[in-house]
Amino acid sequence: MTPSPVRVLSDDNVSQLLSLSALLPVVEAAFVKQGRGEVERPPRPHFPVGTGETGENPAGTALTMPAYLHGSDTYATKLAAVHGGNAERDLPTVNAQIALTDAETGLPLSYMAGTRITNARTGCIGGLSAKYLAADDEPIRLGVVGAGTQARWQTRAVAVATNLDSVRIYSPSESREACAADLRDANELDGVDVQAVDSPEAAVAEANVVVTATTSEEPVFPGSALDSGTLVVAVGAYTAEMRELDSETMERAARVFADVPEEAAETGDVSGAGLSASELTPLSDVFEGKSGRESDEEILVVASVGTAVLDAATAAHVYEAAEEEGAGREVGL
Repeated sequence: MTPSPVRVLSDDNVSQLLSLSALLPVVEAAFVKQGRGEVERPPRPHFPVGTGETGENPAGTALTMPAYLHGSDTYATKLAAVHGGNAERDLPTVNAQIALTDAETGLPLSYMAGTRITNARTGCIGGLSAKYLAADDEPIRLGVVGAGTQARWQTRAVAVATNLDSVRIYSPSESREACAADLRDANELDGVDVQAVDSPEAAVAEANVVVTATTSEEPVFPGSALDSGTLVVAVGAYTAEMRELDSETMERAARVFADVPEEAAETGDVSGAGLSASELTPLSDVFEGKSGRESDEEILVVASVGTAVLDAATAAHVYEAAEEEGAGREVGL
């Protein structure tokens, strides 16, 4: 028996097949399965690449991220790379490819561009967090620190998931103006007031949801600038050296949620505040109704490091759509 050809999906294919409104419930369901322990998610090895002969001054970090959701017809392995210097090259900071495999036979099914999938599923974390954890009965006033690709995806996902009223974007570079202009043109933000601002305090002041999407190793805004009742979603820090939130922000938080508590505990945001994994609430508990906001005055924090479970769920979602539409190109291996 000759194996079926592999469906190759370019970034353009993925773009045509992927919508945030359809993806949000896929990501939410994947979080619930992860929280229930109904997934396989091996440790993700990561290592420096592009180093000199002594191993110093790496150009970036490579990651391998496999995952399987119990009961799924497929499993996925993502090959990801994070290169902070790419911004100066006008290239994406995060790049990825995903191999999708038949869970029953082990035969390859698809090889797809994974950068957009990574960005979209990460954006959905902010969108879902704002949907479930922002203070009730208020339009969302979003403050964004960071002006890269993920700042755009977070904002778009929040717009799809909630009643978004305004966006204030800060970055220390002039990229904040370009980010604001791009978002004003985004379909999801039609009619939303989007402005670039000149300081992090101006971005977070009067916001009821704040998103940080940077590669910073130092806190990006003072915790004293937060209004009571603010939800803070931090998606940038994923190592011990990286830190977006200061200790005051963490101390003011009534609860700190995490997509992967044991991994989030190792980041600068959490470890720098002296918190352990046992003091973090799994984000999946929010979607199961086990935890959440208890008053409109609480400051809440969501610390996200990313999970391959979301990649596997999103890749399967995209593949199913590609099969229905005959998208991409079939290649024999």
